[in-house]
Amino acid sequence: MLTPQLINKTRLYSGLTLFTYVSIHLINHSLGLISVIAMQAMLDRVETIWESPPGTVVLYGALLVHMALALLALYRRRSLRMPATEAVQLCLGFLIPFLLAQHLAATRLSYSLYDGDDTYRAELLRLYTLDPMRGLLQVVLLIAAWTHGTIGVNYSLNTRSWYPAAKPALFAVAILVPVLALLGFWEGGREVSEMVVDPDVLARMLAHHALSPEAVAHLDLIRDWMRGTVAALILGVLVLRLVRRQWQRRRGTFRVTYPDGRRIEALIGTSVLEVSRMARIPHASVCGGRGRCSTCRIRVVAPASALPELSDAEMKVLHRVGAAPNVRLACQLRPTGHLSATPLLSPTITATDGLNAVGHMTGSEREIAILFADIRSFTELAETKLPYDVVFLLNRYFEEMGRAIEGAGGRVDKFIGDGIMALFGVDSGVEAGCRAALAAAAAMSDRLVHLNAVLSDDLPSPLRIGIGIHAGPAIVGEMGFGQTVSVTAIGDAVNTASRLEAMTKDHGVQLIVSEEVARHAAANLDRFPVMEIMVRGRVQPLTIRGIPLGSDLAG
Repeated sequence: MLTPQLINKTRLYSGLTLFTYVSIHLINHSLGLISVIAMQAMLDRVETIWESPPGTVVLYGALLVHMALALLALYRRRSLRMPATEAVQLCLGFLIPFLLAQHLAATRLSYSLYDGDDTYRAELLRLYTLDPMRGLLQVVLLIAAWTHGTIGVNYSLNTRSWYPAAKPALFAVAILVPVLALLGFWEGGREVSEMVVDPDVLARMLAHHALSPEAVAHLDLIRDWMRGTVAALILGVLVLRLVRRQWQRRRGTFRVTYPDGRRIEALIGTSVLEVSRMARIPHASVCGGRGRCSTCRIRVVAPASALPELSDAEMKVLHRVGAAPNVRLACQLRPTGHLSATPLLSPTITATDGLNAVGHMTGSEREIAILFADIRSFTELAETKLPYDVVFLLNRYFEEMGRAIEGAGGRVDKFIGDGIMALFGVDSGVEAGCRAALAAAAAMSDRLVHLNAVLSDDLPSPLRIGIGIHAGPAIVGEMGFGQTVSVTAIGDAVNTASRLEAMTKDHGVQLIVSEEVARHAAANLDRFPVMEIMVRGRVQPLTIRGIPLGSDLAG
């Protein structure tokens, strides 16, 4: 059975086989920068591989399979609207067979059927001197095949964690290989043309390489037959697409509702990613809709009857990123009924970012520790400072506090005016998070002493802060809009931590910690006074510890 996973793998491996052949061909051309003899020496070696029976089967089998799968992919697309890179790859892919037909007829078939001269010198003579137009078409063929292949390789490697670091070097190789090949072709052609300046030499070479008019006509007929077959296949797929579209209209349509309220109707059989593209709604898809990168994933709200079962390939990708049960891949989901879809990742995201944005980034409830900190009486201080001084002061403060939080293993969630919100234990669990939050509070207290000493000449009085820490269940996920999307947390535990920070003013302490934090961290805080307080929004009283200075935790 031709599953999507099998089709993708077959297309990848057949494409890599052809890309290897094209790469060797270009490297062979680049040896023209040395000499035609060097070009011929490499050709003699690689011909023993590609012209052997196994090599011929592998090469032309890969060509036919890749072409067949390209036609299948064209048929399966419900929309021809796609990103520019995909469009370039698709157009080049269908241009290549038309250019290749001429090359095959003039080389491989000519050598096989009519015992033509297959040396590099003879081919350069034909392409560079006798028929420059065919030489130009050969250059276009190589560039088209190389560009098509590099785009495909880029898509396949985009999901690898090491690829972003290697991408600049690989991009340089992708530029250098065809450039060196063109220069080698040019130099080799010049070398051969200088050899045939003498008319007698040229006449002898032409007589040696000449084919009979019947042979030329036969090869041209084969070339035209190959081109006609490719054109008929492409035309046939386009006709089948129109027939399918009319048939699908009878099956009905479905509607996708997006977060901004747009409702897009499409024929049943269309994927959600294709719906987004038809409506020009930006939607991430690093792998080009092949179901490999997971960056097109969406949160779905729909009745079960509207959603087809997960395929093994889709299930594997979603499991890899720890997706929630209501998350699907937009490129693989072809609904049969109405649904609401929320793209979970930015349209500009990279594949690495997509892999890093695991389950909780898309929204999940988990138990974490939350820390709030605020500068005391900062409004009065700011009124006595110039705007430049206020910004400078806040940036120095945020730098010191941020280093303390991150150094303890926390995540700065946001800066709110002169306040800070930080999360602990998002990845490591609530116990480790509570220990890290207490360590961060101690480090913040120490860094504040250092900051006050550094800024003593600029401050009328030392800065004072209040810190509140609480632990409990919160909803953690990527929230926001556009470029302001970030991982944050919401819930009662967050509100409680904020209120504990505010209570430090009333109790005259720098730090208030809830008993939940002490319990999860297994920290002995018996030396600090215990209190029971009522927190707005909570029914039960909350047990807390008031700590004069965060640095006292180290005592």
